[in-house]
Amino acid sequence: MNVFRAAATLLAAWLISAPVSAQMVDYQRLDDRLTTLAAGDDIVGLSVAVIENGEITFAKGYGLTRLGDGVPVTDQTVFRWASLSKGVASSTAVRLVKEDLLSLSDTVASLGTSLRLPGGGEKRATLENLLSHMVGIVPNAYDTRLEDGRDPVTIRRAIGRLRATCAVGECHTYQNVAFDAVSEAIESRTGQSYAETVSSRIFEPLEMATASFGRVALQSAKEWAEPHVRRSGVTQRRNVKEAYYRVPAAGGANGSIRDLALFARAQMGLAPDVLSTDVLAALHTPRIYTRREQSSMSRRYGGHLRDARYALGWRVYKYGEAGHRVVGHR
Repeated sequence: MNVFRAAATLLAAWLISAPVSAQMVDYQRLDDRLTTLAAGDDIVGLSVAVIENGEITFAKGYGLTRLGDGVPVTDQTVFRWASLSKGVASSTAVRLVKEDLLSLSDTVASLGTSLRLPGGGEKRATLENLLSHMVGIVPNAYDTRLEDGRDPVTIRRAIGRLRATCAVGECHTYQNVAFDAVSEAIESRTGQSYAETVSSRIFEPLEMATASFGRVALQSAKEWAEPHVRRSGVTQRRNVKEAYYRVPAAGGANGSIRDLALFARAQMGLAPDVLSTDVLAALHTPRIYTRREQSSMSRRYGGHLRDARYALGWRVYKYGEAGHRVVGHR
């Protein structure tokens, strides 16, 4: 079994909307439990942050950045964000909609992307369809070609030769290579690189000091968490692979847990000058029910998470009997 909790961990952001109240988290108990967790054989290192009553009240690292001879993980250790990058991409895109540089109704074809869809679907699929994974193709289309080192632009053009899974806009099929067409759309409309646009619209205004894009940036960080894999009960170090860094909107972002907490605060509406109320409403409004995700999360969380839906780069659930809204990615 592959284990990517630890120094290759896929950080997860969960935003639960609930009434603001007096401090309720027992931070000493939390710290004790995380210390115990980090001491386990299947954990190399991890970082955790808590936002309570709108403030970052806890941010701490545990374990090591590298098995054996790494330095301790801190709240400044840079992790690969993997698919959390999709929330970064959608936030940037919808902010550009607010600036009238993009429209959610723009077609994929009109946005100057390399993505081709079955039956000329790129002429019907919109930016909204793209950000909600509703472009009508098989899930994770041609991820294996990306992992084999092929050029994402070439792969996106080849997607048009696939057989359609459903009509555009009628089903949710999670994507990486196709989803990254949003980075091309952003570059086309802004005249900047994708990384420059995200930095100027999201990272810099939120003071996300260690946030970046790409493998080189990850490995150039002052302290960064290396990937590990656990097989047959043994945890081993592994190299950082380039594949998904070549689709930056889908999997190219890096940052510390402190950066992630700042980004999460913005998603909670606590940085309205960066992500306004109407931008967040567009981002977090569900577009489609995701039956397969509902089944998976119900098993994992004992039925407490329900009504699984997908918005724009974010998943949306209801939690518990009270139906608290949860926005996140895993």
